[in-house]
Order: sequence, then structure tokens, then C-alpha cells
Amino acid sequence: MNITRLGRTHAHVSTLGFGAAPLGNLYSAVGDDEARATVDAAWDAGLRYFDTAPHYGLGLSERRLGEALAHRPREEFSVSTKVGRLLEPHPAPTGSDLAAGGFAVPDTLIRRPDYSASGVLRSLEASLDRLRLDRIDIVYVHDPDDHLDAAVGEALPALLNLRDQGVVGAVGVGANTVGPLLRAVTETDIDTVMVAGRWTLLDRTARPLLDACAARGVSVVAAAPFNSGLLSRPHPAADATFDYGPVPPAVLRRVRALVEACARHRTVLPHAAVRFPLRSPEVACVVAGFRSGDEVRAAARWAAVDLTEEAWNDLDGVVAAETSDPTR
Repeated sequence: MNITRLGRTHAHVSTLGFGAAPLGNLYSAVGDDEARATVDAAWDAGLRYFDTAPHYGLGLSERRLGEALAHRPREEFSVSTKVGRLLEPHPAPTGSDLAAGGFAVPDTLIRRPDYSASGVLRSLEASLDRLRLDRIDIVYVHDPDDHLDAAVGEALPALLNLRDQGVVGAVGVGANTVGPLLRAVTETDIDTVMVAGRWTLLDRTARPLLDACAARGVSVVAAAPFNSGLLSRPHPAADATFDYGPVPPAVLRRVRALVEACARHRTVLPHAAVRFPLRSPEVACVVAGFRSGDEVRAAARWAAVDLTEEAWNDLDGVVAAETSDPTR
């Protein structure tokens, strides 16, 4: 697995990164042993970059990841976490976080948005404790869409100050939408962005963001390459989702056309999905969420082998034809 430096920093990521949201029981529970085995499989496959957040399972993802990495040589891996949501005691728990946050954990805690400088420091201190680490390699401001002024004016300056002091390795912003990331790139001195679901085989709306990052020396981490599951299997599952919701008919038609194109070149849809972001020089790595060792091992194999130029031309042609047809 290749290792790449982020921007102008000394923080490094592997070509394929481990998205730890499933360790926080995203949508359904994962046992402690299974979570540990999944991280171990990632390590054995060569993954050395692990991404988490307080949001994922109300801290459960960070705790499980910290436990799984505790015996690994610290200089051999990088961890990123996020700020912007403080975890506080829930004044009126209902029993489950599934309805409010999407994680199958008890809702004894509640997320409170806080993009202030003091909130950043409190969040990092708590994350370090849960992760069992003395430093964080990469810190992202998490989903600042509705708090962008505070993120740009308070959270990011605080993090950049910590970076300049050597307390954190690299600073970035992570979001599912392009606009906030573009503003952060153009108005601040961040090192990286994590764009989720907007630079994939299916959804290429982050092109302006990649261009802006290339002009400013900002590295791109492309997350959610499977678009919340739609591209994760050779054929779309009956219950597949796109952007965490029902799949629009036009999108499903496009995916089926991509499946046929993959078959013409003796490959499968998830292989193309994992490799697509890595075609762009601005992209340092691709991060996917994993629930099992089998998922990790399959993605590692796909990440290691590129498609042919003929296959990419065919797939690009499918996307161009589908998106340009006004009748679809």
C-alpha cells in the first residue's frame, strides 16, 4: 500500500484508508470482537490510515479504534478525527441513537454543535482520551455547512495554531457538500479536505474543488467511494441506498449501465468505484467504511490494481452520456 504525504505537512496516509464509522455501530450493531478483527485485517492488508469521529457511535468508534491500535507501533500509522460536535450527557435519553444519529448505541450522550476555539480544544482532548493517543495526525472540521462562519473564523484558526505548534500534524475540513470545502480551501491555510460521496465513479460534482486544491497545494481525501452502498456490490442490491436514501430511477439506470461497462472489461463495479478517485493526482487516498475483514481484503485488492485505459474510457463515456441526456 503506497504512503502519501498530505499537502506540505509531514502527515501521511495510505492509498486506501479505513473509515471507522461502522465501528460505531452505523445502522446496526457490530460486536467488539468483530470490530477488532476488522481493524486487524486492515492492518494486515497494509492500511495505515484510520479515520474516525466523535459523531460515530457517540464516541464508540474512537474507543474501539484506540483499543485496536494500542499495540501497534505509533510511528507506523496515522489517525484522523473530527471536531465540531461535542458529546455531552443526554438530558432525556430515549434508549437508542438510531433515530437521531443513525448509530445502534444507547443515546446516553447527545451531540452539541460547537465550532468555537474552546470547543475545538475540548473536543480534541476528549478524542485523545478515547483514542488512547498523545497526538492526532489529522484533524478535520466536521460537516460545518450550517456553521461555516464559525468554522472559518474560529475552529480552523485554532486548529492551524495547533498545527503550527506541532500539536497536530495536518488540518482540514470534511463534508458531504462541495461549497463549504471550496470556501475553506480558498479562504484558509488548510492542508487537506475530505470530500464524501462527491468524487466517485457515479458523482463527479467535486471537480471544481479538486481544481482549487490543485492550485493551492491542498490534498484531497476522497471518502464514501461506494455512495453509501450503491456501488459496493457487482450488481445493485434490492435495498441499496444512494446518499443514505432511496436510489432515484435515473441514478439506478446509470449504475446498471456502469455494471455492463465493467463486465465488458472483465471487472466489477466496486473495483471501479475504489479506483476511480485515485485517477486524480489531487487525491492522496480513498477512504471507505468497513464492517468485516472480508470487506477490507476485497477493497485492498481492488485498490492495488488499476483498470485499463480502455475500461476508463468506456466508463467515462457511460457517465457522460447518462448525465447529458435531458430525458433521463
